[in-house]
Amino acid sequence: MDMELITFLWRWLHVISGVMWIGILWYFNFVQIPNMGKIPDEQKPAIGKVIAPAALFWFRHGAMATIFTGLMLAWSNGYIGQALSLGLNGGGAQITAIGFGMWMGIIMWFNVWFIIWPNQQRALGIVEAEADVKAASARTAMLFSRTNTMLSIPMLFAMVSAQNYAY
Repeated sequence: MDMELITFLWRWLHVISGVMWIGILWYFNFVQIPNMGKIPDEQKPAIGKVIAPAALFWFRHGAMATIFTGLMLAWSNGYIGQALSLGLNGGGAQITAIGFGMWMGIIMWFNVWFIIWPNQQRALGIVEAEADVKAASARTAMLFSRTNTMLSIPMLFAMVSAQNYAY
């Protein structure tokens, strides 16, 4: 298989997994969280026991797939070191932009796996916790999810601008 095809496949998988990850992130922050107060109490267990765990599965695995395929794409294109150093060791504005996007994505991935998911497990009762711990965990997960939503804007801008930068 030639390198151009491999690079194309990494890019395609990166875009697909990124759409899944950021799409679910935006669903949580623009649809589910703002509307939870409108759902009758007797229907909320369906969200917490069925919809949220399924969405969180695809959310965190979309994040993992996005990071993995993005790093593989940068490696197959030969700019991974330059991008991770934000172009300080060469590469110009395009590499700096993609590197900035990569670091935003890495920070967001870290938040998903090491802050949001552990807190959601407690908040949803997947892992046992006292009521006050559940409430605090739900708030922490929501705040980091909102943080990721805010980080997604410059991340996406950097990724798209790097791909459309005039050579």
